[in-house]
Amino acid sequence: MLIGNVGQDPEVRYVDQGVAVARIRLATTERGYTLQNGTQVPEHTDWHNVILWRRLAEVVEKYVHKGDKLYIEGRIRYTTYDDKQGQRRYATEIWADNMEMLTPKSSTSGETEQPIIASEPIIQPEGQGESGEGLPF
Repeated sequence: MLIGNVGQDPEVRYVDQGVAVARIRLATTERGYTLQNGTQVPEHTDWHNVILWRRLAEVVEKYVHKGDKLYIEGRIRYTTYDDKQGQRRYATEIWADNMEMLTPKSSTSGETEQPIIASEPIIQPEGQGESGEGLPF
């Protein structure tokens, strides 16, 4: 689970059979603080690559912009690849399952709208129980 701000406008593309895929950079910031002994601990920002598929990507394409605050739920994916110079590179991505827009958008009437909540449907393979692990109970 992450809450952070979008660092740049989303990058959205369409792959096989018109399936939307969005990539956003999300910044999460830990506030600075002062220890009891007076030591200052500075603010720290981490950047996360978030991948959104299908309906989530379509919502991101329409409504998410640089600076918006988002709540993201998802899974961490680690990948490796070789760059153009043959160097092995490592990437960590968050594959989003749920998203909630936390930045209020003002409507023409001057009222603020409710946050937009979107999620990917959870699809279980056939023949598996409710737990999704094929257990009979």
